[in-house]
Amino acid sequence: MKKASSTTKESRTLESSNGPPVSDVWTFLTNHSHVLLCLYHNPDMRLRDVARLVGITERMVQKIVADLAGAGYLEITKEGRCNHYRVNVDLKLRHPLEMHHTVGELLEILNLISEQPNAKVKSGRLTKPSNGKIGG
Repeated sequence: MKKASSTTKESRTLESSNGPPVSDVWTFLTNHSHVLLCLYHNPDMRLRDVARLVGITERMVQKIVADLAGAGYLEITKEGRCNHYRVNVDLKLRHPLEMHHTVGELLEILNLISEQPNAKVKSGRLTKPSNGKIGG
């Protein structure tokens, strides 16, 4: 009689600034968007720190940065021994479902939601409550 082999899914643990670590095997956004968001928030962030925040290896972050720079989404300038990153916010998203939006629009929505964790999206738009604060 043959033993059935068991398969296990590897889970990642991601840091969360406003709660416990998130452990799962997939997320709605790609690692490329996570890296881009980190560098958008902090253009001088070390890739080691990006890797820690995203939950991937530093080598993988280097590959993603090379992909993003090669496609024109990211500009890298050397400042002494450090790199400075600038996101080209005017480029369109790549997938046909989103290509009518820019990277800047996506990053601004994600940035706004991270600044206002209670923001609500209705019909594709962030809504403001009667008190004037987004999501309240």
